[in-house]
Amino acid sequence: MSSPETLKNLARQAPAAEGDELIALSHRIHGKPELGFEEESSSRWCAEELESGGLNVEMGVGDLATAFVATAGSGPFVVGICAEYDALPGIGHACGHNIIAAAAVGAGRAIAPLADELGITLKVIGTPAEEGGGGKILLMERGVFDGVHAAMMVHPAPNELDRMPCLAVEHYDVVYHGKEAHASAFPERGVNAADALVVAQVAIGLLRQHSEPHDQVHGIVTLGGAAPNIVPARTEAKFYIRAESLDALGRWSPRVKRCFEAGALATGATLEILPQGPTYSEFHTDEPMAALYRRNAETVGRVFPPLTGRSMSGSTDMANVSLSIPSIHPMLGIDSLPAVNHQPEFTAAAAEPAADQAVVDGAAAMAMTVVDIALDAKERSRLMERSYSSAR
Repeated sequence: MSSPETLKNLARQAPAAEGDELIALSHRIHGKPELGFEEESSSRWCAEELESGGLNVEMGVGDLATAFVATAGSGPFVVGICAEYDALPGIGHACGHNIIAAAAVGAGRAIAPLADELGITLKVIGTPAEEGGGGKILLMERGVFDGVHAAMMVHPAPNELDRMPCLAVEHYDVVYHGKEAHASAFPERGVNAADALVVAQVAIGLLRQHSEPHDQVHGIVTLGGAAPNIVPARTEAKFYIRAESLDALGRWSPRVKRCFEAGALATGATLEILPQGPTYSEFHTDEPMAALYRRNAETVGRVFPPLTGRSMSGSTDMANVSLSIPSIHPMLGIDSLPAVNHQPEFTAAAAEPAADQAVVDGAAAMAMTVVDIALDAKERSRLMERSYSSAR
């Protein structure tokens, strides 16, 4: 068997040696942004690169056409590396999932030839629809993560972090049904669904005074009416309700929903609150793995600045994975400031040289971390104590 130092060096060097190919993959995905569950090209490109790197690929896992699992090795210790590749509507890869996908592919290709020597089964899991669709949650429920002992991924951000501060979130479509009428001649015969939505938004604004730390609610109106001289009979909106944890969300979400009910009560409209995808949880970072990743990331030149001011917070379906499987979700700084995630300027930054370097470095840091947890008997044993099963 090769020495631990040799295996670690091989894991570190492989992404750099394949840097041009990984960066080309990142740019290809960036240049053809695809929304959640529609990532046909992006998932196929990732799968092809993994297959050419010696992994066995199964497409369409978990009854999701754009999900895949690429496997190498047959050891008892199972490590999962997650790839995301969905884009945002209107602004493309403004969360840099092209970087996530390419880094995951790079780490998978680096570890594949070492998997048997490490005594592991490596799974690179292509997970669609992180931006609200909950692809990882669906894949967990459908058995795709069964048997995985440790999971990881990386995500671009303005600054380097060894974790992503996460909030639990629910996603809803809100629909009010009223009745049309001529807005000038017969307004008394109408039931204004737009007014119902306005009342709800005002109530939510007032509710914020009584929120707990990290409680959030934000939404957009997707249908406000047809014409100014027609009393709107239907309005539609999309809302996210976030809180620090699932427990906190259980306290906050009913209060927000009562604001929607107030809009219906005040106007006489009827209300539908329609869940859109699974609820995302808070993230439980596996601290020993996070420490190993950070040390490896620093070895390849990543710099973690001291935390100052308010840290970013978002939500991810990887958080749900972390509740059942020891997981990490480090952030790769791509030198984007003043641009931040979900801005068009961040879309541009996600294909700049700093982002390209993040692809290579993220792949190397993850691959080195896989070697560490595979060869450290104590760490390996600790992680193998928890094996996920969707049948539980």
